[in-house]
Amino acid sequence: MRTVLVTGPGGAGRTTVAAATALAAARAGRRVLLLTTDPGPVPDAVLGTPLPDGGGDARRPYTPPVEAAPGLWAARIATGEHFTALAGELQERGAALFDLLGAAPLDPEEFTELPGAEPLAVLAALRAAHGDSVSGDVPGDAWDLLVVDMPPGHDTVRLLALPGQLRRYLRRLLPPERQAARALRPVLAQLAGVPMPAQRLYELAGRWDAELAAVQDVLDAEDTAVHMVAEPGPLTADALRSVRAGLALHGRRIGALVANRLLPDAADPWLAGLAEAQRAALKGLREEYGDEGVPVVELPHLGADAVGPGGLDRLAAVAGTEPVSGPVPLPLPVVEDRLADENLLVWRLPLPGAARDRIGLVRRGDELIVSVGPFRRALALPSALRRCTVSGAGLRDGALCVRFTPDPDLWPRTGS
Repeated sequence: MRTVLVTGPGGAGRTTVAAATALAAARAGRRVLLLTTDPGPVPDAVLGTPLPDGGGDARRPYTPPVEAAPGLWAARIATGEHFTALAGELQERGAALFDLLGAAPLDPEEFTELPGAEPLAVLAALRAAHGDSVSGDVPGDAWDLLVVDMPPGHDTVRLLALPGQLRRYLRRLLPPERQAARALRPVLAQLAGVPMPAQRLYELAGRWDAELAAVQDVLDAEDTAVHMVAEPGPLTADALRSVRAGLALHGRRIGALVANRLLPDAADPWLAGLAEAQRAALKGLREEYGDEGVPVVELPHLGADAVGPGGLDRLAAVAGTEPVSGPVPLPLPVVEDRLADENLLVWRLPLPGAARDRIGLVRRGDELIVSVGPFRRALALPSALRRCTVSGAGLRDGALCVRFTPDPDLWPRTGS
């Protein structure tokens, strides 16, 4: 199943473009599921179909899909229900510890979602939708395409980074190798006179790690792409570069850049000036993204909000002229061997859109922590580079080139 994640700066029309993309694919004969993170009335108005506000559960954290058009089902991600299920499971697993501390358990009605609950619900929904597609547990046989109306660009980057980050935290806080001591826990429990909760915590950590790994597989799949939506203007290119660099840092592929709400030529001087500014910005975007193989799809301004079947059909007809493209392959990090000539190894990390003055590097043991603007990622060093020291870095041709010098104590030079 293909997956399209639609994001972009706030107010660029992500929800409308996501719905038009889904409808265009349904018109082409695909079975499409559209998921939205928007809890407000906008998705209902755009689709012309009311979406339920509840009904999700732990297994499928989105509301029951509603058929909005032939071949197109839509649902709202159920953040509250997902958080309640997670909190209840954590409380149940830690019951022994809570009893030891004298804490009173919370009733299900007392659970209210906390900040940060939405990203976890979105990731769980991605996993569940792919599970539905595999199992056939959907209206009909399976989905051919999943389209997700994501949060704004910077929030989406952080959300897509979560599986890898959380798995790293789990490995650091609850290392699997420490489970070797589990044989001692029954003895310790008898000595202490209280049940030991560690076993359940490890079981829970193992389950979470498996679920996060499944979500990461969905995001890493070759047929998963991010579509960025933007309304061309003087600040658009800079706003998109930051998001694009963050996506590249975390290995996410760009499927298309959607230039939304393009104004037509007009006789009125004021409108003509706006249209001319848009065309200039669009030209720059085409040069920047088109040269790298990223399709730039143009959607016109309809003169009114694209709400209901009529407006959405008009946009879908235009979106349908451009097939839902596959993601542009992101070049993989590579290690260049320059030992013979320069006594260096160079780790080349693709970061299109990154600005030289917004990059930071920190070496921590066998990891290199890379910062790009507001985003950060800990990258495990290839084995050869772990025996080297960082001797410099530079941004060249859209890639961060980190230079490593072999440590003589760990990697003696030939002939020494």
